[in-house]
Amino acid sequence: MLVAVITYLRFCGALSLPNKPPAPTAPTGTQRQLLTQSTSTPGMYLDFLARDAASAGVRAPTQDEMGRKLAYRVDDARHVLELGKPAIEVAGLRLHVERSGDAVVLAIQNLVGSDVAYEVTTVPSIGSALCNSARPLPINAMVIAKGTSETRTECVFRDGISIVVTKVETMEVGPLSSYYLSEVPPTLVGIEDRIARGHRGVDTKEPCSAVSSQVVRAGLERGDIGWRDLVDFYARHRCQTYQFPSSYRAFKSDNARPIPALD
Repeated sequence: MLVAVITYLRFCGALSLPNKPPAPTAPTGTQRQLLTQSTSTPGMYLDFLARDAASAGVRAPTQDEMGRKLAYRVDDARHVLELGKPAIEVAGLRLHVERSGDAVVLAIQNLVGSDVAYEVTTVPSIGSALCNSARPLPINAMVIAKGTSETRTECVFRDGISIVVTKVETMEVGPLSSYYLSEVPPTLVGIEDRIARGHRGVDTKEPCSAVSSQVVRAGLERGDIGWRDLVDFYARHRCQTYQFPSSYRAFKSDNARPIPALD
């Protein structure tokens, strides 16, 4: 009987097997592409907002709130600040210089009714070569909280020294944006090393990289990308996860582009 069955199957029939199941599908691409896919969804972005707001101890903003235009002020007139002379008010800030030991420092007071991101571009009258020898005061070089001030080291003291202000920019930001910006290394938004070396921002277990892409560095040098563009982006995105897209520019109207913003 066994021989008969084997003979029948060999010459007269065939076993019926189930169809092979399809191969499992998975996201494809490079590691960076896969990371972009996983973080580009609105749901993941909102999850980041909620978790980061909890870490900062502030209310989590909505996606619509994070997409609103940020109030921006700029003053690019030349101002000369001298020891003993009155303070000046520009772009929502009050500025005056003081002597502190063997250094000249710049006191910067926030006059706006919210936290502000700020950039005060200065040139010491004796040049910058000697200024790095002055001990930097610890400051938040990215944001000044509402109703407070920051005092930063400008240069070593020399008789007759003055501080020339060439440009002042400010941007009003909300509590979570202020937290985000305080995590950003100042050199990432174009702030010079002389000022950035005193920065003391938010201490986190996941620090942000201080290395910017070659495209961003070249854009800053050419003037195609400005401080406002970079700060506008990092006010809306956590720097540990999102990289500045080369096409990004500061919002000139509410929800000017979808966020999270990606190349």
